[in-house]
Amino acid sequence: MRNRMTRGAPASIRTLYATASAAAITLVIAGPVSAQTTAPAPKADDDTVEAVVVTGIRASIQNSINIKKNETSIVEAVSAEDIGKLPDVSIAESIARLPGLAAQRVNGRAQVISIRGLAPDFTTTLLNGRQQASSGDNRAVEFDQYPSELLSSVVIYKTPDAQVSGMGLSGTADLRTVRPLEYGKRALAVNLRGEKTSGKKLNEDSRNTGGRFSVSYINQFADDTIGVALGYAHLDSPSQVKHYKAYGYEAFPPESTSPDSADGALMLNGQEIFATSRNNKRDAVIGIFEYKPNDRIHSTLDMYYSTFKQKETTRGAQWFSNPYADNATFSGVTTDTIGGSKFASGGTLNNGVLQLRNDYNTRQDQLFSAGLNNEFQITESTRLVADLSYSSNKRKEQIMETYAGYGRGVGGVTGSTPDVGRTYDTIGFKVADDGFSQYHEGLNYADASKVTLGDRAPWGGWGHDGAIRFPHVKEDVTAVDVRLEHDLDGFVTQVSGGVNYTKRDKGKTVSDNDLFLKNGRQQVYVDAADLTSPTNLGFAGFGNVLSVKIGDVWKKYYNASPILDANYYDKNWDITEEVTTFFAKANFQSGALRGNVGVQVVKQKQESSGVVINGLAPGQPIVPTKINAKEDYTDVLPSMNLIYDLGGGHRIRFALSKTMARPRMDDMRANVTPGFNSLVCSSQPCGPGTTVNPWSASGGNPHLKPWMAKAADLAYEWYVSPATYLSVAGFYKKLDTYIYQQSGTFDFTGIPLPPGANIPAGTTINNIGQITLPANGNGGVVKGLEFSGALDFGQFADVVKGFGVQGSLSLTKSNLNPTTSTDPKQKVRIPGLSGTVYNLTGYYERGGFQARISQRYRSAFKGEVVQLFATRGFTEILADKQVDAQIGYTFQDGPLENLGLLLQVNNLTDSPYRTRLGLDDGGTKTSNGGSLPETYEKYGRQILFGVNYRF
Repeated sequence: MRNRMTRGAPASIRTLYATASAAAITLVIAGPVSAQTTAPAPKADDDTVEAVVVTGIRASIQNSINIKKNETSIVEAVSAEDIGKLPDVSIAESIARLPGLAAQRVNGRAQVISIRGLAPDFTTTLLNGRQQASSGDNRAVEFDQYPSELLSSVVIYKTPDAQVSGMGLSGTADLRTVRPLEYGKRALAVNLRGEKTSGKKLNEDSRNTGGRFSVSYINQFADDTIGVALGYAHLDSPSQVKHYKAYGYEAFPPESTSPDSADGALMLNGQEIFATSRNNKRDAVIGIFEYKPNDRIHSTLDMYYSTFKQKETTRGAQWFSNPYADNATFSGVTTDTIGGSKFASGGTLNNGVLQLRNDYNTRQDQLFSAGLNNEFQITESTRLVADLSYSSNKRKEQIMETYAGYGRGVGGVTGSTPDVGRTYDTIGFKVADDGFSQYHEGLNYADASKVTLGDRAPWGGWGHDGAIRFPHVKEDVTAVDVRLEHDLDGFVTQVSGGVNYTKRDKGKTVSDNDLFLKNGRQQVYVDAADLTSPTNLGFAGFGNVLSVKIGDVWKKYYNASPILDANYYDKNWDITEEVTTFFAKANFQSGALRGNVGVQVVKQKQESSGVVINGLAPGQPIVPTKINAKEDYTDVLPSMNLIYDLGGGHRIRFALSKTMARPRMDDMRANVTPGFNSLVCSSQPCGPGTTVNPWSASGGNPHLKPWMAKAADLAYEWYVSPATYLSVAGFYKKLDTYIYQQSGTFDFTGIPLPPGANIPAGTTINNIGQITLPANGNGGVVKGLEFSGALDFGQFADVVKGFGVQGSLSLTKSNLNPTTSTDPKQKVRIPGLSGTVYNLTGYYERGGFQARISQRYRSAFKGEVVQLFATRGFTEILADKQVDAQIGYTFQDGPLENLGLLLQVNNLTDSPYRTRLGLDDGGTKTSNGGSLPETYEKYGRQILFGVNYRF
């Protein structure tokens, strides 16, 4: 509800609204999307109450503002327009529009979130206040596993609440479902949407159409003492990726390039062009049972279950382009100047050998979460709250790649015959600085009578004809939370205290396998029945490539052989955490001042099981030795949140806190991979009476302490009307420690020397060697400013009634430098930090019509991505700007009343995903220190048309 405030309002009030409008537009304001709220309506002359029901976008904005205004902690919120209707197709997309938050796109979809410039691992994710298990390799929850249709709101805590255990260091995301008794009425909502990605299918045996369906039901029974909410959401969503990647750049010997003007130019030394088609299927259900027989007992049972299945087909070509592979040469080279360096922008590669790829990946996630909350009103002023919860997440993957090429040879190539089974081609190229590089091949790589399966890599080949890996991650989180609350009269209005116990078990296994062609690795033609129409790589100027339905038939052509190398053992680990949090909190209020102070005492026990990977002898099997390591810590985390009401909707917020984040799971693994320098005696004296230090190692660190930070927040807020506000906030976080790779010592006693160690008799070997592992090191500061707001134009002029704008601008800086280098010029950035993030949304809503267009921007940042061999690493992700739009109409009366139609286009401008080589101070740079292009991807537009109906 909202009262019609501006019609006939005094000039001072109209001036207030106008001032707010101007300030909001000037600061590119835009605020969180929010849920319904009510305000008293003025009485008409006949003493009847005139009430205007606000729905849709404005209802969402009003409710979000209400959440932000009423929380004692500094929060941001996004809320559903109505049951089953959050404003975006993904909850991650909705969260990414909030002030200080930014999403990282993975395969075209917003998946993980950074809060205030810190990596996703610094964020805790809750569902109805309970910690959630993650299917990722670490702690970051993948938000696209939670359907937006089944959530009523999301609240992002930027300052901690001592009563909530497991608060993140950067912030905490609390996903919330509806409470049926609080909702207070019966509702049934149905949503149906068809979906299509723009353009033609990249792979013939894929789809570029899909759909979404959801149904939600809420009701109350037994005189409103029992409430029930049920929901189901189905997702069948296709996506397509046009992918290009450069492997690196270097200046080649002048005799390999012509004309002479190209001598010394930086040249691309390898590239890949892939067309990927992906299908995501998710089925999710929620069930909420609420029981409140009287004012003394209130119980709520929440259950959530989802399965998320992905299938991915990738086809394309990759090849090296340098004179050290196949004595390649370059002719007709043209050059440009980039960053002060001569750069080979075009020409012809002679003696190029393409390796074709037919890859097939699958992934299945199962997420289950349940929680039982009981509130007992012991006396009029005392309550006991007990909460039990369990969350489980399982991930099973298959990651497969296979190789093929032009011509047919004997296969199983060796270093002595590097050209066996490899056919040379002449390839024209034009390298793009920002876009898809263009290539023109000479051979027909779609000819099934010429192309065969088999390894075509240079330098004697890769030693296998493909690979298949099976990562498996499982995490369980069990928690018990008990607290006692007591209401008081006076300055302190309430005190509470309690304990939370949370146990987290997480394990990862990866089964790595090489694929070898049968019949002694003889290169083989593909049966016609196992082929589909060739895949066109025209987006990179290339022609068609042979397309094998490899996911169905790989066992027909290949044998799988386990890879039991050190990397295999290092990717397998188990970790158990037990965290007990004792907490106390006091709420207070005196006049215009209110807030809370609190403290948490956090006792942490961590245990990791792993292996010492003793595989030092070439050609000998690895002998893993099991190890187990434990550690425990106790930390004290005080917090304070203050609000001072200045009157007229103005208020000041101030918060001080100490926060923490548990270390990354993979960093805590106990695994150790030793190394032994057999040539140590070539660099130092050996023999009787001498001591050498040949041992070294790398691994994880089960003794890591948490990240710790002291934080201060200051915010000014102006709540002008139910749908209009302005906020300016500043934050300062001083991290006491940061975890990064450092060197320490390790005792190698008990690990046998490798054969042929070549250590002269009488030489003493020191078993204390150097180990490189993640460790707690120097911290630093993260600080920033956040401007946000929302403006309902209809509040001050009828001519623009229905129009509105909301948005935010976040500016963040950090001096964190996670490196052991003492060189002040060597800077290592932290992952997830974008200096500038903004979001802007304009909307119109009136008479059943609804339109919205949104843009979100994130400046370049260091991102964590999947790299070779299914391992994770970091790269420079360039600035990303995405535009989404939607238009709809809801019938207001007649036989179609409450029926809504919606057309939505995501990624309206088809914005690319781009990365650069030369992260931090590494990689090839131009003369002025600039980085060179690495990855360029485009995903196309996502178009949805749907209907929704509320009974």
